[in-house]
Amino acid sequence: MDKELYLSQVKKIDFDEAEKRLSKVIRKTRLIYSRELSEETNNYIYIKPENLQNTGSFKIRGAYNRIFKLTEEEKERGLIASSAGNHAQGVAYSANKAGVKATIVMPNTTPLIKVEATKRFGAEVILHGDCYDEAYLKARELEEEKGYVFIHPFNDPDVIEGQGTISLEILEELKDADYILAPIGGGGLISGIAIAAKRINPGIKIIGVEPEGARTLSNSMTYGEPVCLDKVYTIADGVAVKEPGDLTFEIIRDYVDEIVVVSDYEIMEAFLILLDNHKLIGENAGVASLAAVKKLDLKYKKIVSVISGGNIDVLTLSSMISRGLIARGRIFSFAVELPDRPGELVKISETLARENANVIKLEHNQLRSIDRFMEVELKVTVETNGPKHITKIIKALNKEGYEVFEA
Repeated sequence: MDKELYLSQVKKIDFDEAEKRLSKVIRKTRLIYSRELSEETNNYIYIKPENLQNTGSFKIRGAYNRIFKLTEEEKERGLIASSAGNHAQGVAYSANKAGVKATIVMPNTTPLIKVEATKRFGAEVILHGDCYDEAYLKARELEEEKGYVFIHPFNDPDVIEGQGTISLEILEELKDADYILAPIGGGGLISGIAIAAKRINPGIKIIGVEPEGARTLSNSMTYGEPVCLDKVYTIADGVAVKEPGDLTFEIIRDYVDEIVVVSDYEIMEAFLILLDNHKLIGENAGVASLAAVKKLDLKYKKIVSVISGGNIDVLTLSSMISRGLIARGRIFSFAVELPDRPGELVKISETLARENANVIKLEHNQLRSIDRFMEVELKVTVETNGPKHITKIIKALNKEGYEVFEA
């Protein structure tokens, strides 16, 4: 991107005016102190719950700010946007408020809850492609064909301006925050947060968080320019973006201090931490920054983790709870080989009972012979209190002469 254009766009961003513009439509999501994570990491961890925002995510900030700066001529042309879900709802909601027609192109893989919510706000929804980038190309085709005004989900200074109001709220509440962590997809959220925070406190550190299966900005920083991934593969659909914007790339390079990569496994664990400890539901992309908190080599720092959204369908929610329990060591599935004789099953049950392991599922398979019909396989799933409890259970079973296998 041309350096002069980039600098002029950043200079024009006015977060105070955006905050005034948004004051009637957004919630000031108050920080929540996480005692559990603070104790676990020896830091002071705060959660910024944008999952409680109107439309269920931070995206309403940028979308509304962009749409309410349009000219009357632009509004008459109608709007087009591409989104994996949350930007769609932000655009649909804001267009409805402005009395403007909106068409949203969403990937075929978009969770149904996000598709239906977008329709309820009055937008026309077109499903196209298997990822955000394919939906984006289709939206650009329709922009040319129909003359619509395209509302970019991240590579737009007005959108970035709206997202940056999050930092104003954070630093109004916690003036001496040391770090702010936020998920990265295309880079609009972290760009707004970084510029706004560093205008207030140049010494604050901003960390972006990406899933392993969509290292869009990590790769781009390595190559020194925006690069397009061949594919993305992650449960965090909201940040599954193949290519960053040229504007967001420049901002992240200049304002973001570090990018941390987290696994889907770590995201599932973070989801359960949020649900279990704070009774809050975050979507997969939304909890990515929380997943990174334990990976930071920091002590006694005030760290704010932005939970960017909470739009998750019931089936995914159920799956995430199950996977999260396993990731946190709250569910333990194992197999043992038993001599095929009476009393062995009772012996296993008594051992588990002594260790306070609550049996959820038990499968005693006599038909699967292991050693000439002399042994059978027992598969067990138990509820535990965590990894230390699992270790105790395994030791107790070993003491009774059983070898424990992963089920």
